[in-house]
Amino acid sequence: MIGRTISGALLGVEGYCVNIEVQIGFGASNFFTVGLAEGAVRESKVRVRSAFVESDLYFPNTCVTLNLAPADVRKDGSAYDLPIAIAILAANGEFRNDDLLRTCMIMGELGLTGEIRPIRGVLPLVLAAKKAGLTSVMLAPENAAEAALVEGMTIYCPANLRQCWNCLRANQELPKFVAGERLATEPVASRDMSDVSGQEIPKRALEIAASGGHNLIFIGPPGAGKTMLAQRLPTILPQMAFDEALEVTALYSVSGNLGNRTLIAQRPFRSPHHSISDVGLVGGGSPVPKPGEISLSHHGVLFLDELPEFKRAVLEVLRQPLEDGMVNITRRLQSVQFPAQFMLVASMNACPCGNLGSKRKPCVCRPETIEHYQSKISGPLLDRIDIQLEVNEVSYEEIHHPVTVPENSQRIRARVESCRQVQTERFRGTPIRCNAQMGVPEIRKYCELTNEGHALMQRIIDKMGMSARAHHRILKVARTIADMEKAERISTSHLAEAIGYRTLDKRLVRVSS
Repeated sequence: MIGRTISGALLGVEGYCVNIEVQIGFGASNFFTVGLAEGAVRESKVRVRSAFVESDLYFPNTCVTLNLAPADVRKDGSAYDLPIAIAILAANGEFRNDDLLRTCMIMGELGLTGEIRPIRGVLPLVLAAKKAGLTSVMLAPENAAEAALVEGMTIYCPANLRQCWNCLRANQELPKFVAGERLATEPVASRDMSDVSGQEIPKRALEIAASGGHNLIFIGPPGAGKTMLAQRLPTILPQMAFDEALEVTALYSVSGNLGNRTLIAQRPFRSPHHSISDVGLVGGGSPVPKPGEISLSHHGVLFLDELPEFKRAVLEVLRQPLEDGMVNITRRLQSVQFPAQFMLVASMNACPCGNLGSKRKPCVCRPETIEHYQSKISGPLLDRIDIQLEVNEVSYEEIHHPVTVPENSQRIRARVESCRQVQTERFRGTPIRCNAQMGVPEIRKYCELTNEGHALMQRIIDKMGMSARAHHRILKVARTIADMEKAERISTSHLAEAIGYRTLDKRLVRVSS
């Protein structure tokens, strides 16, 4: 006899259905697995056999053939244990009615005693099941809340293999997940923009970056507050929409970083150490590529502290994702895509000793040393950073007797969300969510300049030798500044402020002796 079930597999962050077929034939006791199964899938026969024995179920002592279709796509992971076990039970003729098996995606790892254990990547798998026309899924109780994020699907969550057998054999209802049984919680941010004394210009730059989704770099001496400012950026970013939260949750689920959370509702803030490899940053791995830090920053912030300390080869892999918002990883047998629509925020000193530009300490670095240090950041990468700003030390008077009371994150976030709403209305019906994501057609349409603005841009580009990319990024930042003031057109003042945030790509000049 032949038993059939439906399971799922992941290709990058996308799920697809896998048909599982089990044939119980005659001959010596053996178990054959076909369909490009990786190690964990081939080992499932051991877990399944033990689960049958401990659950007091009959495991056939004849020739068992397992086929995973489509047979030309690699299968990896332990999620196939439960559907394989139920397919064997179906092939044994254990079930009186197998209608459920035709409309249900089954996934879950089996313990040796038959308990059903959670797996990663549940959300994209359930989305694939719904897209394929299936109406229910069966998985571990720990995965049920994540699966319930997909509306219109019935979530069955049996505790063990024996419970599956009891319900399916007697044609009874399997245990269902009830929405609201488990609520995801996330830690409340303890940081706030009101913690930062002084630094009004960097705060303004952060607000502009948050309002338009722009990349940003702070350059200045140690202790000026670069890291402190960057760490408070998430507190002023707008809340994620539900579809954005689903995309981020799917990425974290696929990578195994979801933990006990159900839905990631806060924008990610990733801050990898400078010793990270290019694979760790961009993603990859074998046999199945997984998302890297830039994809885990999707719809959030990737913060690279002490930027020149990162290997140059690692930094260069950022160039394509910053431009395309997508990571393409190609291996010998497959090619996958991971979304990477993130804000790059970086900080660095201007020289190895850190005191170049400081008002308090003299720089002791030789010109050629400064040249070598700054050359670690390539021109093309710096060109892709919209806002480049020098940050100076804060005086004692600014710390203890500020001129104005620092604004808290809540008030700044309200202004940011108001500005984002303007952009939402502007780009309604398109995949663009903020000004930073505009392409050339959108720039030409929404970033028109006055005659004075064109004259100013011409003088700046001719004088500073800016690239076309830098020109476009200046216009995007100017559009955001105009949106913050609810202005229809970009004025000369908006343009001048945007140009002021671009001067570091010329101030970071190679120091000559």
